[in-house]
Amino acid sequence: MPADLLHSILSNTGSVLLIILFFGGSIFVHELGHFLAARARGLRVETFSIGFGPPIVSWTSAKSGTRYMVAWFPLGGYVLLPQIADLGALEGEAKVSAEELPSVSYLSKVIVLLAGAAFNVLFAFILACVVWRTGILEATEANSTLIGYVAPTIDLPNGAKVQSPALAAGLRVGDVVKAIDGHPTADWPALNETLVMGSAHDAQGGRISVFTIDRGGHEMKVTLHPILSGDDKVRRVGIGTGYEMNVDSVAPGSALAKSGLLPGDRITGLNGALVLNFQTIADQLESDPSRPASLTVLRGHTTLHLAIPPRTASLPLGQAAFAAAIHLAHPSPVQQVGQDFLLTIRTVWALINPHSDIGLSKLSGPVGIVREFHAAVEVGIMAVLRFTVFINVNLAILNLLPIPVLDGGQIAFATIGRLRGRALPPRFIIAVHSLFTVLILSVFVYVSFFDVRRWSREGDEAKAAAAAPVSQKH
Repeated sequence: MPADLLHSILSNTGSVLLIILFFGGSIFVHELGHFLAARARGLRVETFSIGFGPPIVSWTSAKSGTRYMVAWFPLGGYVLLPQIADLGALEGEAKVSAEELPSVSYLSKVIVLLAGAAFNVLFAFILACVVWRTGILEATEANSTLIGYVAPTIDLPNGAKVQSPALAAGLRVGDVVKAIDGHPTADWPALNETLVMGSAHDAQGGRISVFTIDRGGHEMKVTLHPILSGDDKVRRVGIGTGYEMNVDSVAPGSALAKSGLLPGDRITGLNGALVLNFQTIADQLESDPSRPASLTVLRGHTTLHLAIPPRTASLPLGQAAFAAAIHLAHPSPVQQVGQDFLLTIRTVWALINPHSDIGLSKLSGPVGIVREFHAAVEVGIMAVLRFTVFINVNLAILNLLPIPVLDGGQIAFATIGRLRGRALPPRFIIAVHSLFTVLILSVFVYVSFFDVRRWSREGDEAKAAAAAPVSQKH
């Protein structure tokens, strides 16, 4: 974990407490579902643990004999149910073996194993209701799929520059993206997710993405050839979101200041062309500083044309800060949970799809989740609740995958036992669970390595931005 981020998290007591409350709370809710379902179906509960490994604190109920504990490794948790699966060293030895207890029906096993995911979904829905009723601040530009910038070039992982797929395909500023590969794009985050998760290829094996766009009221399809770009090597085409360019401040001495641009102006054009993104201005002014330019702005109800004189290399060219357009959104609980459900399913499918460009290195593990919680804390409590909704939907789906150690794997083992007329041998189950425990922990370590790399890279970018003469807000 980068030292700056670690210090930032640890120095913020409120952030730490909220991470523990909502991250740990999500795990607690999952295990509580198993616990309550087991009690309701008459099963013996040996241990209720949040986390794995040696206990930080533990106590045993004199009435039920259940041991409650909080362990040192908060990567999950478990409820030890010997009548469903005695996992021995993985969850601790049961005081009473399964052979000494009444047998449990297949239905009871499935109900108990499904209850964890069901409680996560219920918890997500409750939190989503709070977000819906209270509202959450969102950037207005993120709610649109209006293209505000078409990059002339895009960087390859080796540092070389090539023509951007968006420019090559003829996308224009002002186009509105309605769908990608047939999947509707409701907002800019959904657009990016759909593009990155894409797996379509042409007959020659090249990557393709079919954009359905609205151009001046006419719907059309455009085929692009995405390029793997950036440090994460994901599909990119070279477009940026469009937004109202309401000027908040202008860098003193800059070319824009010399043109007469004032705070409160709205930039609408440059050299007669529509402008919906600051990067368009930066590209044009910096490409040929020796030529004058004409900036179109709206000042009150008056349209003005400001002359930008020739620039020199010593000037901070084209720098201005723009007032962020923020609104209070009230997404419905069904919309929130549904979006998170679809994103999780599409991510899982992308991981197993051999044609996808998504691999484990693109995912976030426990380290990345903590970082995202910390980032949400800095935005506000509603952002924390919204991210917790996503985490709980994610936990519910991932735990039902038919992978040993997870609830879905235990359901699979129980189903196989029912079909063959007798349960699978306990030693076999323990061996398989032990193997997959090692594999899952290895995956956690692997994805956390990339989490740390992303943090370090973003920290370097933040420092570079802070050292720049003027920051850009949009």
